[in-house]
Amino acid sequence: MTDRKILFFLMIIMILNASCNLTKLVPKGDALYTGATIKIKDSTISGKEKKNIIDQTKGLPRPLPNSRFLGIPFKLIFYNLAGDTSKHNFIRKFLRKAGQPPVLLSNVNLDYNVKLLKNYLENTGYFQTEDSGDTIVKRKKGHAYYTLTPGPVYSFGKIQYETDSSSLGNTIRAAKKGAILNPGDPFNLEVIKGERSRIDAILKEKGYYYFSPDYLLLDADSTIGNHKVNIYLNVKPNTPSLAKKPFIIDNVYIYPDYRLNAKNADTLNQDKYLYKGYYIIDPKNKFKPQLFPGVMRFDSGDVYNRTDHNLTLSRLINLGVFKFVKNRFENSPEDKSDTGRLNTYYYLTPLPKKSIRGEISGNTTSNNYVGSLFTLTFSNRNTFRGAELLNVHANVGSEVQYNVDQSGFNTYTLGGGVTFTIPKFIVPFFKLNTTNAFVPKTKIDLSYDLLNRRKLYTLNSFNAQLGYEWKPNVRVTEQFNPFAINYVKALNVTQEYLDSIKDNPILKHAIDTQFVLGSNYSFTIDPFVNNSNGTGLYFNGLADISGNLSGLLIPEDPVTKQKRIFNAPISQYIKAQADVRYYWEINTKTRLANRVIFGFGYPYGNSQQLPYIKQFYIGGNNSIRAFRSRSVGPGTYRDPNADSSTFFPDQSGDIKLEMNTEFRYKFNNIIEGAFFIDAGNIWLYRKDTLEPGGVFTKDFMNQLAVGTGVGLRLNLSILLLRIDLGMPVREPWLPAGQRWIINQIDFGNKEWRRQNLVLNLAIGYPF
Repeated sequence: MTDRKILFFLMIIMILNASCNLTKLVPKGDALYTGATIKIKDSTISGKEKKNIIDQTKGLPRPLPNSRFLGIPFKLIFYNLAGDTSKHNFIRKFLRKAGQPPVLLSNVNLDYNVKLLKNYLENTGYFQTEDSGDTIVKRKKGHAYYTLTPGPVYSFGKIQYETDSSSLGNTIRAAKKGAILNPGDPFNLEVIKGERSRIDAILKEKGYYYFSPDYLLLDADSTIGNHKVNIYLNVKPNTPSLAKKPFIIDNVYIYPDYRLNAKNADTLNQDKYLYKGYYIIDPKNKFKPQLFPGVMRFDSGDVYNRTDHNLTLSRLINLGVFKFVKNRFENSPEDKSDTGRLNTYYYLTPLPKKSIRGEISGNTTSNNYVGSLFTLTFSNRNTFRGAELLNVHANVGSEVQYNVDQSGFNTYTLGGGVTFTIPKFIVPFFKLNTTNAFVPKTKIDLSYDLLNRRKLYTLNSFNAQLGYEWKPNVRVTEQFNPFAINYVKALNVTQEYLDSIKDNPILKHAIDTQFVLGSNYSFTIDPFVNNSNGTGLYFNGLADISGNLSGLLIPEDPVTKQKRIFNAPISQYIKAQADVRYYWEINTKTRLANRVIFGFGYPYGNSQQLPYIKQFYIGGNNSIRAFRSRSVGPGTYRDPNADSSTFFPDQSGDIKLEMNTEFRYKFNNIIEGAFFIDAGNIWLYRKDTLEPGGVFTKDFMNQLAVGTGVGLRLNLSILLLRIDLGMPVREPWLPAGQRWIINQIDFGNKEWRRQNLVLNLAIGYPF
């Protein structure tokens, strides 16, 4: 038996021994609390109701027992294994920190839990209920048992709004339409609270700024018999007069250069500049007055409503130039009319106008490459006093091969660019804006990149893009770039690479001159914008076209029979991609993440394939993790040099299908484990004799590469470090009927491990 097997065997023995001695740290006279069981005693309610009550109440008793995974309290085991942590031992301290102390039966308050359960039943309509609790101790383990005897559930009877004929009373009576309190529904206190909040929200939209749900009184009468409860809604007699009248917006004051330590800035005798109904107080002229009318949703004379109140704050925050945004409303105390007037004040604290940020990142890949990238970004917020954002970045990086017989085909990158963002739509002959919480943006991107693969080639790439970005709501983002240009040209190609092209002509595709002139549009639905947890569906769709309009306007070259600009053929294609993800949160610690990507490219005219920079590829730490990046496909094709130590994987295609499933489990707030299965491939749209088996056919499902593996994630709050170990279980380039290689798995064979185990180091989740 090897040392590793002995160590693994000893660890299993230790865990089993610890699990059999869970009560070793329980004090004498006490017991380990194992949880609570809730039983429903003979009652008139149905079996379905009994099950529902148990499901809703089983999580109420406190404290909760020690957490378990697959029925095993691992955290308690770790805590017990730690033993005496007074000794300076790193392992003991780590186990104690990762563990959880035993939850004791002495901490269980039966009377409190019985009262908690009874309150829940009464709040859900079971007024005639009897509850009791008891504990049973066996072998130093204690369990709590609660018996509930609920009577028939009460339901709502008559719902009556008893308000006067004032403007407030009429508005409340009109709000009865759409009520969530309905005769015949089971009585529920939360529904009653919800109805008060619903009416208050309607009143806020009608100008009742000072109203509160607490001013609504809902009396419940359960004495009418037949297990019914009548509800009578009215306004409390002591409601303040301010809360009873609607308000309109009077003057709007904006302080765009407000400092938090300023005192009573709105009462100072400062110069005010009136622009389109807004008073701008900006003595240093840091912002153009023209910025605010397109952002604000409140105008003088508008009836106050909460929607515009919140939208204005959100739009000011989303400009990206203010660190703090706050506002207040002030009514005129002398105003005795039935309609009040509110002066509105907005205090905006700017972010630092200029900043410089440096980023350093590193990576290592399974093909003996170590990479690094340094990026320096200069930002200028409010560049031309209109909340414009100017970003200028420069980056330098490398990817160096090590630990091989060859000296390596090292890669170096150098680049830079400018992004200029304007917080509004700039469209000729039209004046467009949005009315939601997000200010639209016009973006201009210019960039240049130099890629030098030593011993191979040097490419330069120019990119220019003009487009628009807007958000219909917090979960949806749309981007449309009507003008997108990519120009790629080889500056230098080594003789070694030219010789390689003679043996493998498909390598020429990587150094082809490419001119992409077109448009693109993307649509994203992200249900986890403000919270990365939960269950939901994520979708990203992309449409990209090139050479359609220019292809109509530019004549064909009589010699090359191509349409060219700057002596470069225009790429002509239509490309679409859909990325669909479904996340299922099984519980607070367990989540199942699923993803399907389908991409399709149709090359036409000048193009037999999509341009290299637009093609799909597969494999790598965010794709099929059991295969190196760009090493799979297209179809059943396999590069003859794929097993060589100097092979540089660079396979690409016009069509892509990828499927991923990952089971994630949180051991604690820092450590997370994963088990994953990935599958997919790429294909060519048209047959290419240089890549036999690469064209898309009806047999595509039989050509999928499949990999599986396990992962470990370290959540360090500011970033998430990910380690995934994958291995292939299906290789599409093998003969049909021999592609599944599960029967070849041999973890004890060093050569098998070297050829099949792929270690991926990355930052963030793969999807």
